Parts: sequence; C-alpha cells; structure tokens
Amino acid sequence: MPSQQKKVIFCMAGMLSFVCALGVVTALGTPLWIKATFLCKTGALLVNASGQELDKFMGEMQYGLFHGEGMRQCGLGKRPFRFSFFPDLLKAIPVSIHVNVILFSTILIVLTLVGTAFFMYNAFGKPFETLHGPLGLYLLSFISGSCGCLVMILFASEVKIHHLSEKIANYKEGTYAYKTQSEKYTTSFWVVFICFFVHFLNGLLIRLAGFQFPFAKSKDTETTNVAADLMY
Repeated sequence: MPSQQKKVIFCMAGMLSFVCALGVVTALGTPLWIKATFLCKTGALLVNASGQELDKFMGEMQYGLFHGEGMRQCGLGKRPFRFSFFPDLLKAIPVSIHVNVILFSTILIVLTLVGTAFFMYNAFGKPFETLHGPLGLYLLSFISGSCGCLVMILFASEVKIHHLSEKIANYKEGTYAYKTQSEKYTTSFWVVFICFFVHFLNGLLIRLAGFQFPFAKSKDTETTNVAADLMY
C-alpha cells in the first residue's frame, strides 16, 4: 500500500482513539451509567395496591461510578435523594468490584491516549520495529479493547449479580423496603462499548494498512528469522 494511504489510515485510527479517550473521560465522571426504577414493597403491601395504584409507590434513580440521584415514592409523595459512592455507600456496595471498574476505566483512558500517540507516530515518524511499529499497535489495541470489555463485564456483574440498584435504594431505609423493577444501561455505559468496538476496528485498520496479524506470519518469514538467529 502507498505510504500516503498508510498515513491516512493511521491518522484515522489515531483520531478515533483520541475521541474514545475523551468519551471515556466524560463517561467516568457523569451519572449516566444506569437508569433504574424500583417499587416500595412495604407501602404497596400495606394498602394492597395494584394496577395504576402502584405508580404512587414507584421510584427511579440514575447513577454512575461516583454519584447519582433519584426519587423515592411510598404513597406519601416524592422524596428526592442524592448519593455518592465514596464514602456514603462503602458499606452497602461490593467495593472491590466497583474500585476495579474505576481502575480499568482509568487504564483504558491511559492506554487509548498512548495508542493515539503511537498511531500518529507511525503516520508521521519513523517507528521502531517492535514497540512503535505494527506489533506495538496490535498489542495496544488488544489490551485497550480487553480493558473496555472488563469494565463492561465488571459493571454489569455489579449491577445484575450484586443488585447494586436495590442496595442503593434501600440504603439507610429502615422503615421501607424497595425492590428493583427495571434497569437499563444509559449513555456512559454505551460510550465504553463504542470504545471497545473502536479498538477492534483499529486492529482491522492496521491490517488494512498492509501489516499482517502477529499470529499470522508466513513460513518463509519464520524460516528467514530462524536462519538469522543461527547466524548470530
């Protein structure tokens, strides 16, 4: 492939990585990961509510990795509330999983920015063969994509398996008991998913630029490498 086309492809991959890094930085600080609705079981059972009457006992919340807000209802009007994970909910949530989600999100941002620099260096500089060359780009894209995948898996397990929304709704509520009715991932979670997809796409762009996958070396190349090793 002509050198100019390679530059265009690497620039495109670098710009995609940079936009992803900015997106994950924004997602990390916004309370737009989950939107949930929950039912006040205690109040609904006391009045034997059913059908449309249950609307008076339905609350909702949205939250991210650091803070969130919501509205509780138990038949006596709406009660808005705000919360932060640190330090308010440390005793209620699976702290190790939550910290790992934040940690891998941070690593994802750093690696994506490093990947951006490497793509631009390959486009306009004279890269070294191993670290800055195609192998380094493949490696960074793979590790970054893996971090994005881990962030989604860990956060999904925290929400679904450990019932995070229900624990937040019931935090410091001694009188009433709440049960989650619905949960859906919102903007910030899907930004991480798009970032994961972009790293996979970057791997395809590297291949499109004419560089073989690291595990797809030809036999001729292997023979040449073995001969070179024997010579030295």
